[in-house]
Amino acid sequence: MKVELKVNGQAVTADVPPNTLLVEYIREHLRLTGTHQGCDTAQCGACTVIANGRSIKACNTLVAQMQGAEVTTIEGITPADGSLHPMQAAFKECHGLQCGFCTPGMVMSSIDLIKHHPNATEHEIRDLLEGNICRCTGYQNIVKAVQTAQKTMTA
Repeated sequence: MKVELKVNGQAVTADVPPNTLLVEYIREHLRLTGTHQGCDTAQCGACTVIANGRSIKACNTLVAQMQGAEVTTIEGITPADGSLHPMQAAFKECHGLQCGFCTPGMVMSSIDLIKHHPNATEHEIRDLLEGNICRCTGYQNIVKAVQTAQKTMTA
């Protein structure tokens, strides 16, 4: 089937089998490997991208469902000057990552979280990140990173 959508601001078209998952399309067809494929059951959040302004898990979304959608991957959040997105900078500053496997999905979820909950408390941040699993950090520095970025992104 023919699928047309925008990924990171670029129009893309491909002929794919109807059962192609969005994560497979992003990684294998577009060669954007920042979106990680973890559990394949929408439990870990490593595959999180932003589609039409909301974070979604790309491992349980068919690319056919994204017909005409605007999708942003971790590669698409970099400002034109090549600097880090404020959320990425906060993760770096606050040591919100260790192995880095969950980081792209965690960053994308956190960007969506701040966009839709700009005044989220620490408790709300923890609740809203529940769909993203990190096995390294214990979440404290991730929450601190989201709080740090929250100040810059909502200013």
